[in-house]
Amino acid sequence: MLLMQRAGATKHGNPLAPIMHEQYKNPTPAETPVAPRVASELNNLIQIISGTSELIENIWEGTEGSEKYFAMLRASILRAEQVTAQLVAQASGANDKVILHPDLQKLAELAIPAPSPPQPLCILVVDDEQMVLSLYRRILTGGGYEVVCAQSGFECLDLFRRNPKAYDLVLLDLAMPFMDGEETFERLRRISATIDVILTTGFCEGRRLERMMEAGLSGYLRKPLRNDEILCLVASIIQRAKATQSIRSGDGIAAAVQDA
Repeated sequence: MLLMQRAGATKHGNPLAPIMHEQYKNPTPAETPVAPRVASELNNLIQIISGTSELIENIWEGTEGSEKYFAMLRASILRAEQVTAQLVAQASGANDKVILHPDLQKLAELAIPAPSPPQPLCILVVDDEQMVLSLYRRILTGGGYEVVCAQSGFECLDLFRRNPKAYDLVLLDLAMPFMDGEETFERLRRISATIDVILTTGFCEGRRLERMMEAGLSGYLRKPLRNDEILCLVASIIQRAKATQSIRSGDGIAAAVQDA
C-alpha cells in the first residue's frame, strides 16, 4: 500500500524512485541501499514461489484446465525473474546466475573424476528466511543429500565448530541480520581453510563478490534457481571441489597428466 501511494504521488515511471532518492540522499551506514535490498528480497520471494510451484506441480494429480493455470503461473514467474534481473543490473549486482571460482572452473576442462564419498554428502544451508530453508531442505533431501539448516550466521558457526568435517558444502545467504554472509564466510574460513562455501543470494554487488572470490569463495548462485538447477549445480560443484582437493593432495596429479 505504501509503495502504491508513493507511486501515485510521483510523476516518474519508477514507483521506487521516491524511496531510492530518500535512501541515497541520507544513507544509514547500518542499512543496505534500497535497490539492492529490493532486488534481493524479490529474488528470495521468486525463489520460494517458483520452487514451491514446481513441487506442487510434481505432486498434483491434475484436473481439467489445471495445466492452463500452471502455465500462467510459470509465465508470471519468468516475467518476474526478468524484471528483477533488470533491477539487479541497475543496482550494479553480479549479472551471471552462476559464477564459480577459477579453480573449480578449470576442473570442467580436465574432467578428473572426484573420489567416491564413503557416506551420504552433507550440506549446511544458511538463510534467515525460514521458507527458503524449508524449500532447500525439501529439494536437497529429495536429491539424496543430508541437510542441516541454520537460520543465522551465529547458528552456522556454532554448528560448524562442533564438527567441521561433517559438511561437504555450505550454501550461504548474504543478506542476514546481525552477521551477514560475508562475515560468516570469513569466520568459517578461519575454522577451516578447505571448506567449500557457495553464496546463494538474491543480490550481490559485483566488487563485493570479487573480494569474496579472492578470499576463497567457491562460487555464487543467484536466486531464483529452478529446483533441478539447484540439484545439478550442487552436484557439479561438490564433484569439482572434491576433485580439486584430490589434485592438491597429489591423488589426482597422475590422472591429470595422463589425460592432458
